[in-house]
Amino acid sequence: MSVGAPSFRERLVFDEARGEILDESRRYMLIRPEALMGIFRRLAPAQQAEALQAFAQSIVEQGSDSARAYQKLGASDAAALLDAIAATAPQLGWGIWSFERPTDDMIRLAVRNSPFAAGYGRSDTPVCHAIVGMMQATSTLAFGRAGTATEVQCAATGAPHCLFEARPSDSAP
Repeated sequence: MSVGAPSFRERLVFDEARGEILDESRRYMLIRPEALMGIFRRLAPAQQAEALQAFAQSIVEQGSDSARAYQKLGASDAAALLDAIAATAPQLGWGIWSFERPTDDMIRLAVRNSPFAAGYGRSDTPVCHAIVGMMQATSTLAFGRAGTATEVQCAATGAPHCLFEARPSDSAP
């Protein structure tokens, strides 16, 4: 974001009279990751996969709105947008995000201390679908065309950190 632009945390309005936390018109709430991810742990495998996919798609929709707001605040090019999102993630409690752009058609994201992996606990499959959704939203804006994202490794499966890759949809392998 532009120099001097307020951080995400500085933009939040805690309206106790209305019971809201707002960043402009976007409402936030605090919830423990274990409570949120506990929903998915309790589902049968087929239902769990479907619910996690729905979670990712919901984040694509809402995350796109947030990412566009970052662009309005000064993150006008892809590199600035990725920097703004990486700076905002820890303020949201979404772990420490580190983007790299190995090629024009790939964005890689390493996430240390993912609340989704920590909240879910040990798993045989990746569980950070919310980050996949945000990565898809982000990559679509960064590429200037539809992007697709995948979780390549997940701390819930025993990896040292979570790793995501995004590519334009028309060039995904």
